[in-house]
Amino acid sequence: MAERFFYFGIELFINCNVIVVLFTIILIDMITTNSFKFLKALKTNNNKAWFDEHRSEYEVLKKEMNTLCENVIAEISKFDNNLLGLEPKNCTFRINRDVRFSKDKSPYKTNVGAYMAKGGKKSEWCGYYLHIEPGKAMLAGGLWMPEAPKLKVARQEIDYNFADFKKIIHHKKFTAYFGKIGGEKLVNAPKGYDEKNEAIEFLKHKSWVVSHQFADKEVMDKKFPKTIAEGAKLMYPFLQFFNQALITD
Repeated sequence: MAERFFYFGIELFINCNVIVVLFTIILIDMITTNSFKFLKALKTNNNKAWFDEHRSEYEVLKKEMNTLCENVIAEISKFDNNLLGLEPKNCTFRINRDVRFSKDKSPYKTNVGAYMAKGGKKSEWCGYYLHIEPGKAMLAGGLWMPEAPKLKVARQEIDYNFADFKKIIHHKKFTAYFGKIGGEKLVNAPKGYDEKNEAIEFLKHKSWVVSHQFADKEVMDKKFPKTIAEGAKLMYPFLQFFNQALITD
C-alpha cells in the first residue's frame, strides 16, 4: 500500500521499500505574507543597497503580482470585454520611483500596482487601478485629471445625461461599496454652467474617482481575484459612462 506525504513542495511516495522523491513547483496565485513583510521592510530600508540584498524577495512579489493581475483580468473580462487579451506586463507599474522633480529621493515605491484598461496602463480609457500595500490595499477607478478638452466633454456628458449618471452613482450597492465620488473640485461653477444647475456639484469636479479599501487578510486570500472582480463589476457602469463619451475609436 502506497503512502503519500506533502512537505515543503516535496512529494514522497513509499511503496515496497522504495522511496521516490519528486520535487514539485508550487505556483502561488496570491500575494503572500512574505511579500507583505518585504514591502513593510522596504519602508524603513528604502535604499538601493538593501533592495539589492533582497532583490530575490522582490522578484517573488513581482511574480505574485503578475499572477494576481492575470487572474483579475480573467475575472473582469467575463463582464467587461475591453480587457480581453490584456496582459499583466502591460498593466503593472515599476517599483522604481521617478525622483527627478521630487524632494523625496527614496528610490522605490513601497507598494505594487496595476492599471487594467483597454490598451493597458498607458491607455486613455477609464479603467481599474489595483493598489497593493500593507494596510492600504485598494481598488480604484474613474476619470483622473483629464486634459482640458476631455474635461469639457466629461462635464458636458454629466450635464446632458445627469439622470443616467445619478442612477449609477446613487445605486444602493455602488454607494455601499464605494461611498461618495472623490476627486479635486472647483470652488465655483465652471465656466458656462449656472450654480443652479442640478448637477453643479458634480460639474465642479476636475476628477471623478471612486475607491474601496481591502484588509490585508483579504489580499492574501486565494479568493482575492474574485473579490476584486465583484467590486469592479459595480464600478463598470461608472467607467463606461465616461468611456462612451470620451473614446471615439
